[in-house]
Amino acid sequence: MGTAEFNNTKKELVGWIQSLTDDSILSLLSSVKLSSEGKSIDWWEELTESDRVNILSGIRDYQQGETMKSNEFWNGLTNG
Repeated sequence: MGTAEFNNTKKELVGWIQSLTDDSILSLLSSVKLSSEGKSIDWWEELTESDRVNILSGIRDYQQGETMKSNEFWNGLTNG
């Protein structure tokens, strides 16, 4: 990426960030910033209880072999 393109991208991102109203996106961007500064917090602690339950449920499903291959998933969507 050239210097002009880099600066243009930065300006676009700043404008986009200033227009954001979604707290979850702002929180994600803040986490990225902290991480890039070496001040990362434990992302698990930032999750809602519902998010944690869903992640742990997905891990349990995987461990119990209750998964499908991605082509099975996509074929199911395509063929309804």
